[in-house]
Amino acid sequence: MTKLKAHTRSRAQESTGAIERLYITMRHLFNRGFYKPMGVSGESLRDSLLILRPEIYGSISEEKIELQGLLYVIDRLPDSIEECSYINLTSDEGYKNSHFKPIIPPKRRRNCYRIDDEQMNIEVTRGRSEIYDILTHLTFLYIESHKIMKQVLIDESGAVIRDWKKLEVAVAKKENLTQEEKEIALTHTANFLGRTFEEVNSVYNAFATSTNADRFLNIIYYLGKLAIEEVINDNKRIITFSPVLRERLGHHIHGEKWALNIKQTLDNKGLVGRPLHIISANMHSVMNSLYAEKALPAEAKKGSLMSLYELLSSHGSTKQREKTMKVALAEGMTYIEDTSGTNINVQIFDTAKLKKMPFGLEEKELPEAEKPVIIVMDYAFGEQAYETMDELLKPYVKDGSTHFLNVVSIGIMGKAGILDGGKGDIMIPSAHVFEGTADNYPFKNKLKKSHFANDDVKVCTGSMISVLGTSLQNRDVLRFFFNSTWNVIGLEMEGAHYQKAIQAASKIRGSIAKKVKVMYAYYASDNPLETGSTLASGGLGTTGVKPTYLITEKMLKLILG
Repeated sequence: MTKLKAHTRSRAQESTGAIERLYITMRHLFNRGFYKPMGVSGESLRDSLLILRPEIYGSISEEKIELQGLLYVIDRLPDSIEECSYINLTSDEGYKNSHFKPIIPPKRRRNCYRIDDEQMNIEVTRGRSEIYDILTHLTFLYIESHKIMKQVLIDESGAVIRDWKKLEVAVAKKENLTQEEKEIALTHTANFLGRTFEEVNSVYNAFATSTNADRFLNIIYYLGKLAIEEVINDNKRIITFSPVLRERLGHHIHGEKWALNIKQTLDNKGLVGRPLHIISANMHSVMNSLYAEKALPAEAKKGSLMSLYELLSSHGSTKQREKTMKVALAEGMTYIEDTSGTNINVQIFDTAKLKKMPFGLEEKELPEAEKPVIIVMDYAFGEQAYETMDELLKPYVKDGSTHFLNVVSIGIMGKAGILDGGKGDIMIPSAHVFEGTADNYPFKNKLKKSHFANDDVKVCTGSMISVLGTSLQNRDVLRFFFNSTWNVIGLEMEGAHYQKAIQAASKIRGSIAKKVKVMYAYYASDNPLETGSTLASGGLGTTGVKPTYLITEKMLKLILG
């Protein structure tokens, strides 16, 4: 008899299993209410992350410290979190009315509060995806901290190597280090980080803030210090979830307040019955597309529209942005700054007040009641996309009367990782597939590849994977998606959640028209299959301007044309 060949799991299968275990574990720990990341309770999270070895965290499973991954994580966590041994995840519980000053991470819009020397509170108002995001970043941080500890600790009594003592002296200095002091400290630090002097020197300034030029040394020192205290004194770092957060999560409390504010604003402006077009995008591309040419005639004459948009996107163009905003507010734009806790600001554009149509479009002869109203909502985060879109599409109830919104189209523009292409390319999806499930959402996309035929930009079409977290993807999983019959072209975090809400409202609940038009398009922020092209390799810069404004132009032409 022939022997049956033993089934061996591929790296993609191992990685998929690790991702599933990560999320199951995080839900369990959330329900439990607290855990010790480097204790027995956090072991499953650590093991899954080390099996997975996500691209964004680089050399997480090696002895040397991962510098780019550390920078990526630190940019998404509050300043000085490395000094805190107690991390408390809370809901919006009134800290904004206290003496505590909010700390907002540069790459994540969330309020955090340093309660005392040991504790950092992080406000979670954007759903489970935000909790997953925070916990995976913290797990990476603590794994790295123990790698530092293992390199500097000599014995169980707490004796440390000379390099660590030299770093301690540098960190203890209150004033900024001189160039000589900085280079001496970096030389010692590079020794136990397993990195060259050149490597640590090249990332040094990327960690700096306006108030702390030597922040990199501070981060390394406190990560190692707290890890040493865990091992020597058993002072374990603890992550807790407040009872209010555990009670509120999943109940759309913030999304409901957010959507009601938009509907009340529409009502106050007399726009509730008008044709509505919802766009999930940034807070500049629609406004600039509609008003920049009129607001900045001199700049517009100097070159193409795209060069005007690039000018508006540059750091030194504050005056030009203010001029454009002023014209927009005078000609039909209403700006709603978020107060609900969703961290999603909104713009409402009444096109009846537009003095000039964009892109040379001719104005249609329509009564004012039939002229489009465009609602632009800033980017949602993961599962928050379902909460916000679900609430926004519900009817507006006022004084016992129910007003169904006349939603004609919904456009979703976002950044995504591309699997066949590079930064700045465009993806036009035909379906969203939700990672880790068999859930799939095919749709008829009103945006087509042919719309971009004359725009000198690479466009690909196919399915998009809506992942549970972009920072957890590795090459093995991505190659499986790319080579499988799912025909996956890219990965993002919100598409399936948006489409789930749209389909529920249009096909089941009857809140909006069954034939609501959908427009989906993404521009590539990175190619995680290419070495050095992950999100950790840096932002898009001006590369993102062209695809952002091309997508905006096509959406506006479909709405106004």
